[in-house]
Amino acid sequence: MTESTTYVYDQQTALIVVDVQNDFADPSGSLYVRDGALAVRFINEAIAAAAAAGAFVVYTQDWHPESTPHFAKDGGVWPVHCVAGEWGSQFHPNLSVAGPTVRKGTSGEDGYSGFTMRDPASGAESSTELEDMLRERTIERVAVLGLATDYCVKATAVDAARLGFATTLLTDGVRAVNLAPGDGARAVAEMVAAGVAIG
Repeated sequence: MTESTTYVYDQQTALIVVDVQNDFADPSGSLYVRDGALAVRFINEAIAAAAAAGAFVVYTQDWHPESTPHFAKDGGVWPVHCVAGEWGSQFHPNLSVAGPTVRKGTSGEDGYSGFTMRDPASGAESSTELEDMLRERTIERVAVLGLATDYCVKATAVDAARLGFATTLLTDGVRAVNLAPGDGARAVAEMVAAGVAIG
């Protein structure tokens, strides 16, 4: 086993790197998460430790069409972001990419969690391929980090715990949007209440 800070990785562990993309991590991004780029160094250290221990490293990536009810211009909440193939949707250039990617929101869904997407009109949920990828590798534990704490990281970690994976949030590797003051702290509390450990 190999340790990054206090977290120990092995072959039954997956590291889920959530949405470290230009629109979130770069100050020029359309949905910039304050200090998002500062999390990348820790994230890369975690990726290196996980890979060295034979853990499975997997990435999530928002990958939206140009028009979707997810966007404010089409009736949703968010500014246009992470449009498929554009600069904003690409991983931050300093991020180490050492595993497969699960793209979410590809057909206009609300793609907060790496595990599930929701049709913004009907509310119907569908699964991404992430759970199957973990089950195929007999993963028992997951560590989650990335952007942003109060949205996609929270949704991914809560889903992982709900699905029965022993789930840990690596807090040095996350940053929050904080649309309202304290959103990030509240998100962490919600994750803990859902059974997520804090690492």
